Amino acid sequence: MIKGVIGLGLPAVAIGLMTFILDPRQAIAMIVIPMVVTNAWQIWRSGKTLQTIAKYRVFIAALVLGVGVLVFSSAGASNRFLTAAMGVVIIVFVITSATPFALKISDLRDTKAQTLFGGLCGIFGGLTSIWTPPLAIYLHGRDVDKEEFVRASGIIIFMGSLPLAFGYLQLGFLTGPILATSTAMLVPAFIGFSVGEVIRRRISETVFKRVLLVAFFAIGLNLLRQAILQ
Repeated sequence: MIKGVIGLGLPAVAIGLMTFILDPRQAIAMIVIPMVVTNAWQIWRSGKTLQTIAKYRVFIAALVLGVGVLVFSSAGASNRFLTAAMGVVIIVFVITSATPFALKISDLRDTKAQTLFGGLCGIFGGLTSIWTPPLAIYLHGRDVDKEEFVRASGIIIFMGSLPLAFGYLQLGFLTGPILATSTAMLVPAFIGFSVGEVIRRRISETVFKRVLLVAFFAIGLNLLRQAILQ
């Protein structure tokens, strides 16, 4: 539903909520299929796919490389570390979204910025499958309009989710019942996405984002609490 309203946020919210009852590795694995498919759907609806890929090719390359390396090198990471990492990432997202961010990225510095923020997305995504903070900061820094934001975020997250899904399959985290559950989660994900689109047309996006950030902040704090108590 949240993704239907603002174009992103599915992994952060879903994983944050699922960690109330599941360990972080299970939660991350279960969200992989909905993340891949909903972003593919978002790409199809947004259009201009090839132009957008060409425009953000450096960002995508850095992201894919980062995810590919981190998803395998973090295979032995403890649940406590993953829980803390997810909590930090979500809180960073809240802070950067709730406060004015003065970063402005010029055309001359765009290639370097894509490399930097794409790499950061790869690190966060490989560890937790949550890459919203650096992606949102970069797109805001480029001052893109709403349609460009939705189109670019959909393509970038989709491209990054492919090595994540491959890595989890290779590592045995996305097999059997978890793979079946992840696939079944497409049903509520698409229902929620459709509801979110209806909500987006009926309420103030500003008000919704404020409520959303409060919820994100509570989820992030809960993850940090879990990490401390583990």
